[in-house]
Amino acid sequence: MSNLGSRIRRAALSAICLQLLTSVAVAQTRPDLVSRDRLRVCASPSNLPFSNKAKQGFENKIAEIVAEELKLPLHYFWMPDGPGFVRNTLMEDLCDVIIGYAAESDFVDHSNPYYASTYVLVTRKGGPLDGIEHLDDPRLKDAKLGVIAATPPVDHLLALGLLDHAKSYSLVVDRRFASPAEDALHDLAAGEIDAAILWGPIGGYFAKQASTPLSVTPLKTDQRPRFVYRIAFGLRHGETDWKHALNEVITKRQKDIDAILTSYGVPLAPIEPAPIDVQHPSRHGPQ
Repeated sequence: MSNLGSRIRRAALSAICLQLLTSVAVAQTRPDLVSRDRLRVCASPSNLPFSNKAKQGFENKIAEIVAEELKLPLHYFWMPDGPGFVRNTLMEDLCDVIIGYAAESDFVDHSNPYYASTYVLVTRKGGPLDGIEHLDDPRLKDAKLGVIAATPPVDHLLALGLLDHAKSYSLVVDRRFASPAEDALHDLAAGEIDAAILWGPIGGYFAKQASTPLSVTPLKTDQRPRFVYRIAFGLRHGETDWKHALNEVITKRQKDIDAILTSYGVPLAPIEPAPIDVQHPSRHGPQ
């Protein structure tokens, strides 16, 4: 009887251990929240060149590529970009992907980067500041520069002693009613500033739309904060299958994505490995 009792106790203990292990495995492999019958995209209704309700932005065009590859109808959940965007869209399971998100962010998971861009200096074409690639260029010493507040170039201007006579434009605005980049380029055309420092996709796009001929020059620096950032699809943490599916789309359609970005004037940079001293810019890059 003692041997039988021992075997029963071991069997019972094994059953308990198996149950615990199964519970842990289930907890670690929760099913994705991703919709299976449509591509649900989180986007701003008024944020060109990225997206708008008329689907005129380059992120709208890239979303169409993703939907085409996945053979799913495209559905948008619209919300103005700004504080709380991710929390009130992606994290509430109202959508499954943000088309443009800085790959260095740790607030959401992300796909492989599908492009990298840089801050640019926008100047009047043929003017004395045309073609400047470094903010420490002596020609900028007495220039009045326009810059978006709280973006990486501000740190460089401060270190170089150029911030005191710069003109600052708001970073966080409701794009339905305000457009700081367009305001800066209007001031540039009017001669109120000598050059504008903008995130590349924004500067490149609006410079193409301007009535005054403008030059867009990618900025370079060996100092921190850096000017080049990698952009990816943003998604919820833990949705591994979904991440792989998006990566496959990028691999298959990278040339088509590049063509869209180029047509919108986005200055493309090489997609380098993530730097060790990662910072955490906001979505759409450090605008």
